[in-house]
Amino acid sequence: MDPLWAMLTEWWWIGPAAVGVGTLGVIGLRRSRDGWHARRLGYDAARHALRAAQSHLTSSRIAVRMARAELARAQAERTASRATSADVSTARQRLQIAQRDTKAAAATVRVWRTRVSAERAVLPHGGDPDTFPLARLMAVHDAITARWMEYETDPAKLIAFPTMSDGRVPAVAAYLSAYRDAQQLRPASPRERITPAQFAEYREAVARQEAAFAVAEQEAWRQARATGAIPPDPAPASWTVVAQTIMTRSAEALARATEAATSASGRRDGAPTTDAGTPPAPARARSARSAGPTDAAPAGAPATGSPSAAPPRSTAAGTDSGSPGTANTTPTTTPGDAARPTPRHPSTTPPPAVWPVPSRTDRRPRPEP
Repeated sequence: MDPLWAMLTEWWWIGPAAVGVGTLGVIGLRRSRDGWHARRLGYDAARHALRAAQSHLTSSRIAVRMARAELARAQAERTASRATSADVSTARQRLQIAQRDTKAAAATVRVWRTRVSAERAVLPHGGDPDTFPLARLMAVHDAITARWMEYETDPAKLIAFPTMSDGRVPAVAAYLSAYRDAQQLRPASPRERITPAQFAEYREAVARQEAAFAVAEQEAWRQARATGAIPPDPAPASWTVVAQTIMTRSAEALARATEAATSASGRRDGAPTTDAGTPPAPARARSARSAGPTDAAPAGAPATGSPSAAPPRSTAAGTDSGSPGTANTTPTTTPGDAARPTPRHPSTTPPPAVWPVPSRTDRRPRPEP
Protein backbone atom coordinates (compact mmCIF):
# COMPACT_ATOMS: atom_id res chain seq x y z
CA MET A 1 0.00 0.00 0.00
CA ASP A 2 1.13 3.50 -0.73
CA PRO A 3 2.63 5.13 2.42
CA LEU A 4 0.47 8.26 1.89
CA TRP A 5 -2.75 6.28 2.00
CA ALA A 6 -1.49 4.38 5.01
CA MET A 7 -0.85 7.65 6.87
CA LEU A 8 -4.28 8.98 5.94
CA THR A 9 -5.85 5.75 7.12
CA GLU A 10 -4.10 6.10 10.50
CA TRP A 11 -4.56 9.88 11.10
CA TRP A 12 -7.81 10.68 9.37
CA TRP A 13 -9.51 11.76 12.65
CA ILE A 14 -7.15 14.75 13.08
CA GLY A 15 -8.99 16.81 10.47
CA PRO A 16 -12.49 16.64 12.01
CA ALA A 17 -11.04 17.19 15.49
CA ALA A 18 -9.19 20.34 14.37
CA VAL A 19 -12.29 21.68 12.65
CA GLY A 20 -14.36 21.10 15.80
CA VAL A 21 -11.79 22.76 18.07
CA GLY A 22 -11.58 25.74 15.74
CA THR A 23 -15.35 26.09 15.63
CA LEU A 24 -15.62 25.98 19.43
CA GLY A 25 -12.86 28.55 19.74
CA VAL A 26 -14.59 30.93 17.36
CA ILE A 27 -17.90 30.53 19.20
CA GLY A 28 -16.26 31.13 22.58
CA LEU A 29 -14.40 34.18 21.32
CA ARG A 30 -17.56 35.63 19.89
CA ARG A 31 -19.46 35.07 23.10
CA SER A 32 -16.73 36.66 25.15
CA ARG A 33 -16.72 39.63 22.80
CA ASP A 34 -20.49 39.87 23.08
CA GLY A 35 -20.27 39.77 26.86
CA TRP A 36 -17.58 42.43 26.91
CA HIS A 37 -19.65 44.57 24.57
CA ALA A 38 -22.73 44.14 26.79
CA ARG A 39 -20.76 45.14 29.90
CA ARG A 40 -19.36 48.24 28.21
CA LEU A 41 -22.63 49.28 26.58
CA GLY A 42 -23.39 52.06 29.05
CA TYR A 43 -19.82 53.34 28.95
CA ASP A 44 -19.71 53.30 25.17
CA ALA A 45 -23.06 55.08 24.96
CA ALA A 46 -21.80 57.80 27.32
CA ARG A 47 -18.71 58.25 25.18
CA HIS A 48 -20.88 58.45 22.08
CA ALA A 49 -23.01 61.15 23.70
CA LEU A 50 -19.88 63.02 24.79
CA ARG A 51 -18.56 63.05 21.23
CA ALA A 52 -21.93 64.38 20.03
CA ALA A 53 -21.88 67.11 22.69
CA GLN A 54 -18.35 68.10 21.75
CA SER A 55 -19.36 68.32 18.12
CA HIS A 56 -22.32 70.53 19.05
CA LEU A 57 -20.02 72.75 21.13
CA THR A 58 -17.69 73.19 18.18
CA SER A 59 -20.62 74.16 15.95
CA SER A 60 -21.84 76.65 18.57
CA ARG A 61 -18.43 78.31 18.77
CA ILE A 62 -18.35 78.65 14.99
CA ALA A 63 -21.83 80.21 15.12
CA VAL A 64 -20.59 82.74 17.69
CA ARG A 65 -17.74 83.76 15.41
CA MET A 66 -20.09 84.16 12.49
CA ALA A 67 -22.52 86.23 14.61
CA ARG A 68 -19.68 88.51 15.68
CA ALA A 69 -18.68 88.98 12.07
CA GLU A 70 -22.28 89.78 11.13
CA LEU A 71 -22.47 92.31 13.95
CA ALA A 72 -19.28 93.99 12.80
CA ARG A 73 -20.57 94.13 9.22
CA ALA A 74 -23.90 95.62 10.35
CA GLN A 75 -22.12 98.27 12.41
CA ALA A 76 -19.88 99.14 9.47
CA GLU A 77 -22.84 99.43 7.11
CA ARG A 78 -24.68 101.63 9.58
CA THR A 79 -21.65 103.91 9.67
CA ALA A 80 -21.80 104.05 5.87
CA SER A 81 -25.54 104.76 6.09
CA ARG A 82 -26.38 101.51 4.30
CA ALA A 83 -27.97 99.83 7.38
CA THR A 84 -30.27 100.95 10.13
CA SER A 85 -30.03 100.64 13.90
CA ALA A 86 -32.62 97.88 13.74
CA ASP A 87 -30.23 95.74 11.66
CA VAL A 88 -27.48 96.26 14.23
CA SER A 89 -29.84 95.38 17.07
CA THR A 90 -30.91 92.21 15.27
CA ALA A 91 -27.29 91.17 14.71
CA ARG A 92 -26.49 91.84 18.37
CA GLN A 93 -29.43 89.68 19.48
CA ARG A 94 -28.24 86.85 17.25
CA LEU A 95 -24.81 87.10 18.82
CA GLN A 96 -26.27 86.92 22.33
CA ILE A 97 -28.34 83.87 21.41
CA ALA A 98 -25.28 82.16 19.93
CA GLN A 99 -23.27 82.91 23.07
CA ARG A 100 -26.00 81.44 25.29
CA ASP A 101 -26.08 78.33 23.12
CA THR A 102 -22.31 78.02 23.45
CA LYS A 103 -22.52 78.21 27.25
CA ALA A 104 -25.23 75.56 27.28
CA ALA A 105 -23.19 73.32 24.99
CA ALA A 106 -20.13 73.69 27.22
CA ALA A 107 -22.20 72.75 30.27
CA THR A 108 -23.53 69.71 28.41
CA VAL A 109 -19.97 68.62 27.61
CA ARG A 110 -19.04 68.86 31.29
CA VAL A 111 -22.08 66.80 32.23
CA TRP A 112 -21.25 64.04 29.78
CA ARG A 113 -17.64 63.95 30.89
CA THR A 114 -18.87 63.34 34.41
CA ARG A 115 -21.25 60.70 33.08
CA VAL A 116 -18.41 58.93 31.28
CA SER A 117 -16.39 58.82 34.51
CA ALA A 118 -19.40 57.45 36.38
CA GLU A 119 -20.07 54.76 33.79
CA ARG A 120 -16.42 53.72 33.86
CA ALA A 121 -16.58 53.38 37.65
CA VAL A 122 -19.66 51.10 37.57
CA LEU A 123 -18.50 48.75 34.83
CA PRO A 124 -19.66 45.25 35.85
CA HIS A 125 -16.83 42.82 36.43
CA GLY A 126 -18.89 39.65 36.78
CA GLY A 127 -20.56 37.54 34.15
CA ASP A 128 -24.14 37.90 35.43
CA PRO A 129 -26.24 39.27 32.53
CA ASP A 130 -28.67 40.86 35.00
CA THR A 131 -25.99 43.36 36.02
CA PHE A 132 -25.33 44.55 32.47
CA PRO A 133 -26.47 48.08 31.53
CA LEU A 134 -29.16 46.96 29.08
CA ALA A 135 -30.72 44.60 31.62
CA ARG A 136 -30.75 47.31 34.30
CA LEU A 137 -32.32 49.82 31.92
CA MET A 138 -35.02 47.38 30.89
CA ALA A 139 -35.75 46.70 34.57
CA VAL A 140 -36.26 50.44 35.14
CA HIS A 141 -38.58 50.53 32.13
CA ASP A 142 -40.59 47.62 33.47
CA ALA A 143 -40.87 49.28 36.91
CA ILE A 144 -42.33 52.46 35.39
CA THR A 145 -44.83 50.47 33.37
CA ALA A 146 -45.80 48.45 36.47
CA ARG A 147 -46.48 51.65 38.43
CA TRP A 148 -48.76 52.88 35.67
CA MET A 149 -50.57 49.52 35.45
CA GLU A 150 -51.43 49.76 39.16
CA TYR A 151 -53.70 52.70 38.33
CA GLU A 152 -55.28 50.63 35.55
CA THR A 153 -55.86 47.37 37.42
CA ASP A 154 -56.37 48.34 41.09
CA PRO A 155 -60.08 49.09 41.66
CA ALA A 156 -59.40 51.44 44.57
CA LYS A 157 -56.92 53.51 42.60
CA LEU A 158 -59.12 53.39 39.54
CA ILE A 159 -61.93 55.00 41.54
CA ALA A 160 -59.73 57.50 43.38
CA PHE A 161 -57.64 58.51 40.36
CA PRO A 162 -59.83 58.27 37.25
CA THR A 163 -57.68 60.76 35.34
CA MET A 164 -54.81 58.27 35.09
CA SER A 165 -56.96 56.28 32.65
CA ASP A 166 -58.25 59.27 30.73
CA GLY A 167 -56.21 59.95 27.60
CA ARG A 168 -57.88 63.33 27.14
CA VAL A 169 -55.89 64.76 30.07
CA PRO A 170 -52.79 66.47 28.61
CA ALA A 171 -50.40 65.03 31.18
CA VAL A 172 -51.67 61.48 30.62
CA ALA A 173 -51.58 61.95 26.84
CA ALA A 174 -47.94 63.05 27.10
CA TYR A 175 -47.14 59.96 29.16
CA LEU A 176 -48.83 57.64 26.69
CA SER A 177 -46.82 59.19 23.87
CA ALA A 178 -43.56 58.74 25.78
CA TYR A 179 -44.57 55.17 26.65
CA ARG A 180 -45.18 54.41 22.98
CA ASP A 181 -41.77 55.78 21.97
CA ALA A 182 -39.96 53.78 24.64
CA GLN A 183 -41.75 50.59 23.64
CA GLN A 184 -40.71 51.04 20.02
CA LEU A 185 -37.03 51.42 20.99
CA ARG A 186 -37.07 48.56 23.53
CA PRO A 187 -34.92 45.55 22.52
CA ALA A 188 -36.47 42.11 22.34
CA SER A 189 -34.33 40.72 25.18
CA PRO A 190 -31.50 41.87 27.46
CA ARG A 191 -29.08 39.67 25.50
CA GLU A 192 -29.77 41.35 22.19
CA ARG A 193 -26.76 43.05 20.66
CA ILE A 194 -27.36 46.75 20.00
CA THR A 195 -25.10 49.66 19.22
CA PRO A 196 -24.19 52.37 21.76
CA ALA A 197 -26.24 54.89 19.78
CA GLN A 198 -29.32 52.67 20.01
CA PHE A 199 -28.77 52.18 23.73
CA ALA A 200 -28.44 55.94 24.28
CA GLU A 201 -31.64 56.58 22.34
CA TYR A 202 -33.53 53.94 24.31
CA ARG A 203 -32.19 55.36 27.59
CA GLU A 204 -33.37 58.86 26.69
CA ALA A 205 -36.82 57.49 25.80
CA VAL A 206 -37.08 55.73 29.18
CA ALA A 207 -36.04 58.94 30.96
CA ARG A 208 -38.74 60.90 29.11
CA GLN A 209 -41.32 58.27 30.03
CA GLU A 210 -40.36 58.44 33.71
CA ALA A 211 -40.60 62.24 33.75
CA ALA A 212 -43.97 62.20 31.98
CA PHE A 213 -45.32 59.62 34.43
CA ALA A 214 -44.24 61.76 37.40
CA VAL A 215 -46.09 64.76 35.95
CA ALA A 216 -49.24 62.73 35.22
CA GLU A 217 -49.25 61.16 38.66
CA GLN A 218 -48.83 64.53 40.35
CA GLU A 219 -51.74 65.96 38.34
CA ALA A 220 -53.94 62.97 39.19
CA TRP A 221 -53.27 63.35 42.91
CA ARG A 222 -53.98 67.08 42.73
CA GLN A 223 -57.34 66.50 41.12
CA ALA A 224 -58.17 63.73 43.60
CA ARG A 225 -57.49 66.07 46.52
CA ALA A 226 -59.57 68.77 44.87
CA THR A 227 -62.57 66.44 44.51
CA GLY A 228 -62.19 65.00 48.01
CA ALA A 229 -61.43 61.45 46.87
CA ILE A 230 -58.37 61.40 49.14
CA PRO A 231 -57.63 63.46 52.27
CA PRO A 232 -55.66 66.65 51.68
CA ASP A 233 -52.05 67.01 52.68
CA PRO A 234 -51.44 68.31 56.20
CA ALA A 235 -50.67 72.02 56.25
CA PRO A 236 -46.96 72.71 56.57
CA ALA A 237 -45.78 74.20 59.82
CA SER A 238 -45.36 77.94 59.97
CA TRP A 239 -41.83 79.26 59.80
CA THR A 240 -42.27 80.92 63.19
CA VAL A 241 -43.13 77.57 64.78
CA VAL A 242 -40.12 75.95 63.14
CA ALA A 243 -37.84 78.78 64.28
CA GLN A 244 -39.17 78.59 67.85
CA THR A 245 -38.63 74.83 67.92
CA ILE A 246 -35.06 75.23 66.69
CA MET A 247 -34.32 77.90 69.29
CA THR A 248 -35.78 75.77 72.10
CA ARG A 249 -33.78 72.72 71.14
CA SER A 250 -30.62 74.81 70.79
CA ALA A 251 -31.11 76.24 74.31
CA GLU A 252 -31.65 72.75 75.74
CA ALA A 253 -28.52 71.45 74.03
CA LEU A 254 -26.49 74.42 75.32
CA ALA A 255 -27.75 73.83 78.88
CA ARG A 256 -26.82 70.14 78.72
CA ALA A 257 -23.37 70.98 77.39
CA THR A 258 -22.82 73.54 80.18
CA GLU A 259 -23.84 71.04 82.88
CA ALA A 260 -21.55 68.41 81.40
CA ALA A 261 -18.60 70.85 81.31
CA THR A 262 -19.22 71.91 84.95
CA SER A 263 -19.42 68.30 86.10
CA ALA A 264 -16.21 67.44 84.27
CA SER A 265 -14.46 70.43 85.86
CA GLY A 266 -15.57 69.35 89.34
CA ARG A 267 -14.37 65.79 88.79
CA ARG A 268 -11.04 67.11 87.53
CA ASP A 269 -10.60 69.16 90.76
CA GLY A 270 -11.11 66.03 92.86
CA ALA A 271 -14.48 66.93 94.41
CA PRO A 272 -17.67 65.14 93.42
CA THR A 273 -20.43 67.34 92.07
CA THR A 274 -24.18 67.25 92.30
CA ASP A 275 -26.58 67.29 89.37
CA ALA A 276 -26.46 71.11 89.19
CA GLY A 277 -22.64 71.15 89.11
CA THR A 278 -22.25 72.47 92.79
CA PRO A 279 -19.88 70.59 95.12
CA PRO A 280 -21.63 68.92 98.11
CA ALA A 281 -21.44 70.24 101.67
CA PRO A 282 -18.26 68.31 102.76
CA ALA A 283 -16.35 69.62 99.74
CA ARG A 284 -17.46 73.19 100.45
CA ALA A 285 -16.40 72.83 104.09
CA ARG A 286 -12.92 71.60 103.09
CA SER A 287 -12.60 74.51 100.65
CA ALA A 288 -13.55 76.96 103.40
CA ARG A 289 -10.99 75.44 105.83
CA SER A 290 -8.21 75.56 103.25
CA ALA A 291 -8.95 79.24 102.40
CA GLY A 292 -6.94 82.02 104.05
CA PRO A 293 -8.20 84.57 106.55
CA THR A 294 -8.99 87.02 103.79
CA ASP A 295 -11.03 84.43 101.88
CA ALA A 296 -13.30 83.06 104.65
CA ALA A 297 -13.74 83.69 108.34
CA PRO A 298 -12.85 80.84 110.77
CA ALA A 299 -15.63 78.73 112.14
CA GLY A 300 -17.01 80.12 115.39
CA ALA A 301 -15.52 83.62 115.03
CA PRO A 302 -18.03 86.47 114.98
CA ALA A 303 -18.19 88.54 111.85
CA THR A 304 -17.13 92.16 112.00
CA GLY A 305 -20.05 94.49 112.24
CA SER A 306 -22.55 91.80 113.20
CA PRO A 307 -25.00 92.39 116.07
CA SER A 308 -23.49 89.48 118.09
CA ALA A 309 -20.07 91.16 118.27
CA ALA A 310 -20.29 93.09 121.62
CA PRO A 311 -17.42 94.78 123.48
CA PRO A 312 -16.14 92.99 126.62
CA ARG A 313 -17.87 94.03 129.82
CA SER A 314 -15.95 95.37 132.83
CA THR A 315 -16.97 95.62 136.55
CA ALA A 316 -17.82 99.02 137.97
CA ALA A 317 -16.01 98.39 141.33
CA GLY A 318 -13.19 96.03 142.08
CA THR A 319 -12.99 94.12 145.39
CA ASP A 320 -9.48 92.73 144.82
CA SER A 321 -7.75 96.12 144.53
CA GLY A 322 -9.09 97.28 147.91
CA SER A 323 -9.97 100.74 146.64
CA PRO A 324 -13.69 101.23 146.39
CA GLY A 325 -13.69 103.85 143.63
CA THR A 326 -11.24 102.32 141.23
CA ALA A 327 -12.66 100.65 138.07
CA ASN A 328 -11.38 97.15 137.17
CA THR A 329 -10.56 96.90 133.45
CA THR A 330 -9.98 93.13 133.45
CA PRO A 331 -12.71 91.52 131.31
CA THR A 332 -14.85 88.89 132.93
CA THR A 333 -15.41 85.54 131.25
CA THR A 334 -18.96 84.53 130.56
CA PRO A 335 -20.27 81.05 129.73
CA GLY A 336 -20.88 82.16 126.18
CA ASP A 337 -17.30 83.38 125.83
CA ALA A 338 -15.95 80.10 127.22
CA ALA A 339 -17.93 78.10 124.69
CA ARG A 340 -16.66 80.18 121.78
CA PRO A 341 -13.65 78.34 120.14
CA THR A 342 -10.35 79.99 119.46
CA PRO A 343 -9.86 80.90 115.80
CA ARG A 344 -7.32 78.75 113.95
CA HIS A 345 -4.91 80.14 111.42
CA PRO A 346 -4.08 78.15 108.28
CA SER A 347 -0.90 76.10 108.38
CA THR A 348 1.98 77.11 106.14
CA THR A 349 3.29 73.55 105.74
CA PRO A 350 2.00 71.68 102.64
CA PRO A 351 -0.32 68.71 103.28
CA PRO A 352 1.19 65.21 102.91
CA ALA A 353 0.83 63.37 99.63
CA VAL A 354 -2.16 61.14 99.04
CA TRP A 355 -1.54 57.57 97.90
CA PRO A 356 -2.40 56.22 95.43
CA VAL A 357 -2.04 59.18 93.15
CA PRO A 358 -4.52 60.39 92.06
CA SER A 359 -6.75 59.57 95.01
CA ARG A 360 -10.19 58.26 94.16
CA THR A 361 -11.61 59.12 97.63
CA ASP A 362 -11.91 62.21 99.81
CA ARG A 363 -9.96 60.61 102.69
CA ARG A 364 -6.72 62.32 103.61
CA PRO A 365 -3.86 60.27 105.12
CA ARG A 366 -3.09 60.64 108.79
CA PRO A 367 0.04 62.79 109.31
CA GLU A 368 3.09 61.05 110.72
CA PRO A 369 3.89 61.86 114.41
